[in-house]
Amino acid sequence: MRLDLSFENLQNFLPRSTSFLRVLDIGCGTGVLAVRLARMGLHVTLLDESLPMLDLAKCAARDAGVTESIALKHGDAAQLANLFEAGSFDLILCHNILEYVDDPCAVLRSAAGLLRNPSGIISILVRNQSGEVLKAVIQAGDLAAAEHNLTAEWGRESLYGGRVRVFTAESMQAMLAAASLAITAERGVRVVSDYLPPMVSRSDEYERIFELERKLGRRPEFVAVARYRHCLAHRTGPVMRDSA
Repeated sequence: MRLDLSFENLQNFLPRSTSFLRVLDIGCGTGVLAVRLARMGLHVTLLDESLPMLDLAKCAARDAGVTESIALKHGDAAQLANLFEAGSFDLILCHNILEYVDDPCAVLRSAAGLLRNPSGIISILVRNQSGEVLKAVIQAGDLAAAEHNLTAEWGRESLYGGRVRVFTAESMQAMLAAASLAITAERGVRVVSDYLPPMVSRSDEYERIFELERKLGRRPEFVAVARYRHCLAHRTGPVMRDSA
């Protein structure tokens, strides 16, 4: 659901002709989203510090028949400015990577410097602090955790274990401003699908759930409480680079 919704959101802001667009997927993981974009004719560079993940992404590209549209790059998101030339990309994906890096502001600032021009797009998907509050109450019935999550900067990663950074609307705005970026559009991802009762089949009713999520995710009041906040942003001016 997270992948499908974020891809749907992104598609709505891509130009009609995509054959010459250059994309960078930071922290690409298994390359699912990159393969979808490559099938649309975009050329996608996949960056990840995990060689096993890059191997999985390579296999996914081969199985999908899009290897010619995919480039693999082993490297750390914190070293973006050293890995690529400024102005190399038209679209940059930062999906669920800023939660794990040491300095998300620095990564986003470096990513902004890689955009080819002000019409380029950065797509950012992060954990929403408000969503962590609702998750603790509705899924776990943990009132103490919900109270803690109201002001917490870190949440718990239920799938892999360990900590994961969470973001508020205010922290996102500040981070974007520091990177000379402004929000083009904002969407909520997974507003209600995590809380559906067992009587609603997530497989049989997937299309109906997806359509409801798509509608809810466009409304600001539901963006505020979604599990993930999806920001599509553009550059507002020259990017301030960190001094060496």
